[in-house]
Amino acid sequence: MSHDWQRIRSDFPILQQQVNGHPLVYLDSAASSQKPRQVIHSLVHYYEHDNANVHRALHELSNRATDSYESARRKVARFIHAASEDEIIFTRGTTESVNLIANTWCIANLRPGDIILTTGMEHHSGLVPWQMAAQRTGATLQHIPVLDDGTLDMQAFEQLLTPQVRLLALVHISNSLGTINPVRDMCTRARAMGAVTYVDAAQSAGHIPLSVQDIGCDFLAFSGHKMCAPTGIGVLYGRYALLESMPPWHGGGEMILQVKLEASTYKPPPARFEAGTPDIAGVIGLGAAIDYLEAIGLENIEKHGLQLAELAVAKLSEIPGIRILGPQTGPRGSLAAFHAEWAHPHDMVEYANSHGIAMRGGHHCTQPLMRRFKVPGTTRASFYLYNTPEEIDRLAEVLHTARKFFS
Repeated sequence: MSHDWQRIRSDFPILQQQVNGHPLVYLDSAASSQKPRQVIHSLVHYYEHDNANVHRALHELSNRATDSYESARRKVARFIHAASEDEIIFTRGTTESVNLIANTWCIANLRPGDIILTTGMEHHSGLVPWQMAAQRTGATLQHIPVLDDGTLDMQAFEQLLTPQVRLLALVHISNSLGTINPVRDMCTRARAMGAVTYVDAAQSAGHIPLSVQDIGCDFLAFSGHKMCAPTGIGVLYGRYALLESMPPWHGGGEMILQVKLEASTYKPPPARFEAGTPDIAGVIGLGAAIDYLEAIGLENIEKHGLQLAELAVAKLSEIPGIRILGPQTGPRGSLAAFHAEWAHPHDMVEYANSHGIAMRGGHHCTQPLMRRFKVPGTTRASFYLYNTPEEIDRLAEVLHTARKFFS
């Protein structure tokens, strides 16, 4: 089924503007996506008609807010094919989701001699929390190396996957390389070895169809703001038996069964992990974003993203002095990150901005990966469903002029 991507683009009011005298070309969706009118309207409707706290009152507004909040939880469960909505915990984003695991499951289960196995291409949020957990528990952190083509060294993975590995934590799609890791195969192997598995889906949720049952992971996390939802809302999926065995992290209202002065008892998941007043509007907006994306079809969005990424790799490869990181052929995430020998990434981003193009330059919160590839940083163009082939052409045109400007 073909889609009118130009019509879809018209759903995003922010894109209908000029920047520095040029039509805005937004190529920074890996950092944060834009929001369609449908999501924006869901927020306005909540605040104009239903604004009240959830799970606390019996009046009409609270009932409506609670219904919308829990409806969004069911949508998320369906979106990632969880077995139950009770496996869905709302957080502030991927980073908070990772920290929840690190501060609950890791602290309760890891001991000296245990190993947390992760990769050399993790975002800092997929690295620092495990470092902190290892320091607190005495566990060891090990990393699967990254090959020159931007893929994981699977032979090294086989050697590193020992019975001492208690947690395998890896990114699904690299935010700096576009590499799509074989998470299904890796989680299968890790679970057969007795390890718990975590998948960082920050760059895959909303871009490709996701099924936690197909992947076979124990935990999976993503952020709403990278998939058309508001900022400040995210999801942690956890296999229910695992969640049930985990202690709470934050203490406060609505996560308890009984409170006495000396001690308290806690509700079952997911309430156990959602202390205090949640981001109600954010959750409702996330539900609206899922409705929006599902109406277009995740298979269609995946195909569109891959076409844009392939076109970008082909166009940028024609420019002398540009080195594209990550796989040059085959499936990749909807981004292209590159290093130009004739300009620093920050200078490149400023030049592109003067021509109306929004990109990101720097280490992209993957400093170890930048050191691995011996670059100070890269310029990253990242795409989503509102981008068009004409915008890739525009990017290539501006980079050609940038080369002449900086050389």
